[in-house]
Amino acid sequence: MTSFNRFSPGEIYHCYNRGVDKRITFDTTLDYKRFIQLLFLCNNKKLIQRSSLYNINHDDVFDIQKDNPLVSIGGYCLMPNHFHLLLQEIDEGGISLFMSRIGNSYTKYYNLKNNRNGNLFVKPFLSKHILSDQHYSHIVQYIHLNPAELFEPNWKTGKVANTDQLEISLTEYPYSSLRDYLGIKRPEQKLLDPTFVSSLSNELPSLKNILDEASEYYADIEQNS
Repeated sequence: MTSFNRFSPGEIYHCYNRGVDKRITFDTTLDYKRFIQLLFLCNNKKLIQRSSLYNINHDDVFDIQKDNPLVSIGGYCLMPNHFHLLLQEIDEGGISLFMSRIGNSYTKYYNLKNNRNGNLFVKPFLSKHILSDQHYSHIVQYIHLNPAELFEPNWKTGKVANTDQLEISLTEYPYSSLRDYLGIKRPEQKLLDPTFVSSLSNELPSLKNILDEASEYYADIEQNS
């Protein structure tokens, strides 16, 4: 069920949030990239301020050395007005601090860029505890299926015109961790916990084979949110 930020070390959670009033939070490619950079930079006990990194391109951000992560990141997906993360708590308070840093850092960037004030994301963010008897590999694929609504708007009702093409479109979507699970080399893969990824990749189900499961999963999330 959906919870309000109660986490235990070693446990895995699906954390998600959306823009206030369901507003668009990622307007441009640069916005998506900024948030992905923050997923990497904010995951360290010693805060690394993105605003202090001058004249650094997107790819080089992921070469910055870090030593003490707050969480293990198992997967992510960004959508125009919301985002999903699969996280494991390392030390007590890690997920809450990580999510707070991401929200605050991105909001400051977005508000400055767009000359606005106030919260950008709903508070508090929501989470779903992934219990030990559930398949983590299915959960990460549910997260990767989020962009399906951009290509097949009725997928959650079971109406998909072309499942093969949908799988191709999801594989090409640049703002999720699916490419990293497929072994496609790119700088962003460094923000994921490699042990987490390798343990899930061995049992990664086909996206088109779990469409119905994912639809039921998100229906439950929406009901309990």
